[in-house]
Amino acid sequence: MSQDYAVDHYENFPVGSLLLPRAMRRPIAIVYRFARSADDFADEGDFPAEERLRRLDGYRAELGRIERGESAETPLFRDLAAEVIHGRGVPLQLFRDLLDAFSQDVVKTRYQDFGELMQYCRRSANPVGRIVLHLAGQASERNLALSDGICAALQLINFWQDVAIDWQKGRVYLPQEDLQRFGVSEDQIAAGNSGGNWWPLMQFEIERARKLLQAGAPLGLQLPGRLGLEIRLTVLGGETILRKLHGERGDMFRHRPKLVATDWPRMLWRALFPRSRS
Repeated sequence: MSQDYAVDHYENFPVGSLLLPRAMRRPIAIVYRFARSADDFADEGDFPAEERLRRLDGYRAELGRIERGESAETPLFRDLAAEVIHGRGVPLQLFRDLLDAFSQDVVKTRYQDFGELMQYCRRSANPVGRIVLHLAGQASERNLALSDGICAALQLINFWQDVAIDWQKGRVYLPQEDLQRFGVSEDQIAAGNSGGNWWPLMQFEIERARKLLQAGAPLGLQLPGRLGLEIRLTVLGGETILRKLHGERGDMFRHRPKLVATDWPRMLWRALFPRSRS
């Protein structure tokens, strides 16, 4: 449940955080290796789409072996089986959902409406939070629902801060319906033009993400100890990015919002003393 501005490459995972309980760190590192490598299949290098999908299918085959009780062929999946799926009871379907999202990134570059985009988030982002909760033994229905709100919001925040980056990859995550509603064309994205109706469009999208993040935020107060602190800090990171994006009137073309060193003391203070947040 972290962002690309808080971790390394795969934007939704709290890999290696010292805030996490020690017992969770190795299982999370294993899942991160799974997610990062699968994400690389979808996004990195110059492989054609067919090769990217073939590699992701290889991961699906390994999950199938684990499901059938067979030995996985690679060390990564043997670790995943022993220390995460069988060892901690994390549902195997969550890993299939992630692979489906990565495969979707290979073949799908536009989303017609917000509902379609949220279905993508259900597979690309929500499984991350659910995996963390299962590893922590905190996977109640309420916690899972709150986590889904946080993770979907973080995915949207990542989309909004990376509009220009995703355009270079041939992708537009802003819903086509919203572009049409606000009279914004893809030519405007290509030109990096934040004029016209760009700011009203981004105000609308920023508020959507903020509401989702706020809806899930009580999870950080509900969970105990270091995990609750990790989640509160993650939510504050998302809020900070949204505030910066709002301050730049949605112009991520010239001012991509990100966390800097001076943001962390304030965020940490607010995470440590959440009841005093204004």
